[in-house]
Amino acid sequence: MISTSFKPTHEWAATPAVWITSNPTWANYAPLFVDFKGIYIAGNGASWQAMLHSFIVSGAATFISLLIGGMAAVGFSRYRAGGHTLAIAILSVRGIPMVVIAIPFLILFGWLGIRDTHIGLILAYVVFTVPFAFWMLKSFIDEVPAEIEEAAMMDGMSRWQAHFRVTLPLIKGGVIATALFIFILNWSEFLLAVVLTEKTVITVPVNMNLYGGAAGIQAALATVAALPIVVMGLMIHKHLARGFTLGAIKR
Repeated sequence: MISTSFKPTHEWAATPAVWITSNPTWANYAPLFVDFKGIYIAGNGASWQAMLHSFIVSGAATFISLLIGGMAAVGFSRYRAGGHTLAIAILSVRGIPMVVIAIPFLILFGWLGIRDTHIGLILAYVVFTVPFAFWMLKSFIDEVPAEIEEAAMMDGMSRWQAHFRVTLPLIKGGVIATALFIFILNWSEFLLAVVLTEKTVITVPVNMNLYGGAAGIQAALATVAALPIVVMGLMIHKHLARGFTLGAIKR
């Protein structure tokens, strides 16, 4: 992908294939930072704006999913709310193909007046990522002994304080791992974004689709789009290691 992003046009689909170009060029990156005058209104299709839209939508949807999923995880893990059947039902939402729900969402959001808006896309992403947040966070909370919270409450904390000041710091690695996982799902989602948006809110996957046939430009955009995820992963890799191994040893 990185190699293709630096290839001149005649090497994109050369036969035999050119793996590493001897004539690298920055020309494939230039269209990413200027207005794209194509299907969408000039300016709204620029890739730097698509990156901004993706950050807003993915970041907000990830935060809301963590908040809702975390509260549900506490309820199910500590208070046995809903039982095992409801927990499975929540996860089953992920079994619904997005193509089945995309058109009803389109009709509903059009009726509500939130089609092609940040709010509409954020709500759609939250619907499909909350089950993941719930199940991942629940598994981490299950590994923290409830006796720790009980001891904190005996020392004068309320239930909410015990959850947020005792349990939450203990599963910090799991929360960060879950956040990155959900952010990647939101960042790379294409179907809902292309159905529910038109010309105002353009995300990176939709913007990449505009450059169909231009393999070098698509590779350049994919490289730029991957950088935030890679940088975030490197910055929090210690927490990721802790999060992905939490619960590996059962009590």
